[in-house]
Amino acid sequence: MDWNKITAELNKKLDPSAIKPAPQGKFGDYVDGYHVISEANRIFGNGGWSYEITRLVETSRLDVKGGAQVRVSYLCTVKVHIGDTFKEGSAVGMGSGKPENLGDVIESAVKEAETDALKRALRTYGNTFGLALYDKTRENVGHNAPDVTAHEIEAAQDNAAACADLPALVAWWKGLNANAPHVAAHPTVIAAKDARKAQLAQKDAA
Repeated sequence: MDWNKITAELNKKLDPSAIKPAPQGKFGDYVDGYHVISEANRIFGNGGWSYEITRLVETSRLDVKGGAQVRVSYLCTVKVHIGDTFKEGSAVGMGSGKPENLGDVIESAVKEAETDALKRALRTYGNTFGLALYDKTRENVGHNAPDVTAHEIEAAQDNAAACADLPALVAWWKGLNANAPHVAAHPTVIAAKDARKAQLAQKDAA
């Protein structure tokens, strides 16, 4: 696995469109299971990660509304494997319904517990898995700058080298920051600008 590429993806901000409001009776925004699994497939590859249920136990079963309904809860622990790393997460899921539909009630509780445990296990890997929501400032929630292409870097280097004097370099740099800030922020482009600045300053001094 290319962990340098993976780390870059994990450090990206959480897309605001992936955030769901808390369901009625619960607190805190969240990301759903579909988003988490889709992101794991995208970042790690379909065959680059897996998970296993290491614990699944019924924690309660109650008759409610005079026996007209049954409510059950399950505790699930999931272990996620990515390369030679692993993370664990645990969660409780609940289901309720008529006693004659007990199988469906149990299935609902197990699905909720499994999905939430999986999300908690993946959460510690990076912002896109919901980690960003645990920062009250929401600093890592937002839209990421587009990736800089090799062509954009090369063009910026050529433009920097073509600046005939310091005022021209300053004007070009100002325009680049206004029109393509993701290119201006790239270390290679910054180095090219600084190198040209030093050349022009030396030329003026001479």
